[in-house]
Amino acid sequence: MKIIVDAMGGDHAPEVVIAGTIAAVREYGTDVVLVGDEARIKTLLHRAKYSGDKIGVHNAEDVIQMCESPALSVRRKRNSSIVVGLNLVRDGTGDAFFSAGNTGAVVCAGTLSLGLLPGIERPGIALILPTLKGIALIIDVGANIDPKPVQLVQYGIMADAYSRYILNRADPRVGLLNIGEEAGKGTDFFKETHELFQKSHLKFIGNVEGRDLYSGKSDIIVCDGFVGNVALKVSESLAESLQIFLKKHIKSSIWSILGYLLMRGSLKSFRKEIDYSEYGGAPLLGVNGVVIIGHGRSNANAVKNAIRVAQEEVERKFNEKILEALRK
Repeated sequence: MKIIVDAMGGDHAPEVVIAGTIAAVREYGTDVVLVGDEARIKTLLHRAKYSGDKIGVHNAEDVIQMCESPALSVRRKRNSSIVVGLNLVRDGTGDAFFSAGNTGAVVCAGTLSLGLLPGIERPGIALILPTLKGIALIIDVGANIDPKPVQLVQYGIMADAYSRYILNRADPRVGLLNIGEEAGKGTDFFKETHELFQKSHLKFIGNVEGRDLYSGKSDIIVCDGFVGNVALKVSESLAESLQIFLKKHIKSSIWSILGYLLMRGSLKSFRKEIDYSEYGGAPLLGVNGVVIIGHGRSNANAVKNAIRVAQEEVERKFNEKILEALRK
């Protein structure tokens, strides 16, 4: 097995990508091909004192920046690390692809290069969320901001397969993110989607609200990419703000500092539980291949875990499970 990694993707690339790749190779024994500026990558590997044979390098002269238009940049920068990396998977050189670069470009290039699975109309980005009862999967968080009702049902089917075969959740509950729990809530779009879910083989529990994202009421939360991305960014902002507020109040008095010292172990565990880097990247479900998308601010730990997630999808032949689910 070989994982193709976009070495140039992300706010802190290529340094953290290379550090995370080295960590993944050492911990999981993964074979990796780093795609990007070959000379720079080799220099950084040398500085990190890596001398093994598990990491290869494939040159790509261009980089798609975060601010660039996804569709235009994919067409114009055919020698970018994203396009070249996905083409390596398409051609069989690699088994999966990971990038923390321009999300839209990864979605666009992944769809064009790898194509879609039979029965899937649009790909969706799934993301693991920590909840009061473990973890949940939300889809879509940014790939498709204007979906059709049937596409949301397809997301539910793919997320159900992911929950079963990657997250090891038996009989996962599926909820549709809406403005109220009642079946008649929302626009005609949501009413039609709700009806289609009720006719599916999924364990559909009906509508769920924004307050249910972290409650554990649902194992899978389905929404359009616009709402999902807003929910994701609000969640990230809240988590970061809570940590800042906590530090501020801890420093407010000597008693607070003493209390912190007593609770330091618990707070460390809490921080780890809500740390996105522990869950790896977000799988792009629906493409005819394994594609993992990382947060733009991914650190080395996030890169390491994203490579682990990619390896797990390949090992468990996840796309075959999606096709089985679609046939039902």
